[in-house]
Amino acid sequence: MARYILFHKPYGVLTQFTDPEGRPTLGDYIDLPGVYAAGRLDKDSEGLLLLTDDGQVLHRVTHPRWKLPKTYLVQVEGVPDEAALQKLREGVMVKGKRTAPAAVERLPSPPDLPPRKVRQYHPTPWLRITLREGRKRQVRRMTAAVGHPTLRLVRVAIGPLQLGDLPPGAWRELTEAERKALFRALGLPPDRRSPVKKAGLRRPRRQGRRKPRK
Repeated sequence: MARYILFHKPYGVLTQFTDPEGRPTLGDYIDLPGVYAAGRLDKDSEGLLLLTDDGQVLHRVTHPRWKLPKTYLVQVEGVPDEAALQKLREGVMVKGKRTAPAAVERLPSPPDLPPRKVRQYHPTPWLRITLREGRKRQVRRMTAAVGHPTLRLVRVAIGPLQLGDLPPGAWRELTEAERKALFRALGLPPDRRSPVKKAGLRRPRRQGRRKPRK
């Protein structure tokens, strides 16, 4: 049977299993053969990753046809006014192309997240942004386009899957209810038992092991 893993990617970790420069990677936290990340978070971002060896799920989570929503908590420089928030909702120009409509709200208070220092700037409010597309560094480029650069970015949901209280650097298997909910969101039968696995990929062998950072 295929495996489905939720991982809380810490800040500074690459969304890959090896790195020739010796930087922290998924391989320092997850020692499971054959699983791959369904989508990416850049090194400076944190939060929820889904890893699996189910090729069909890998494809549908990342393919724009399925428009699986992904939700982020975003700390920004300065307080965006309603006009800036509305621009984010309607779409802004990023590298010559307008972003798709997004759900955006300003949070009334900081979210309950593990603390991490960011560069000094006041005020630094938090936004909740839900996207149904996945362009490179999209959230950061969107907030910069309306004059409020991102200071911290944490993904808290992928479709029906929630980060919850999973601590940074920890992973767990999906529950049966979570698997069924994910399959429904991707247009797959919720009771499927023999998913097609990812074929033709071989993960490079790691050169030594680094202990997870405390």
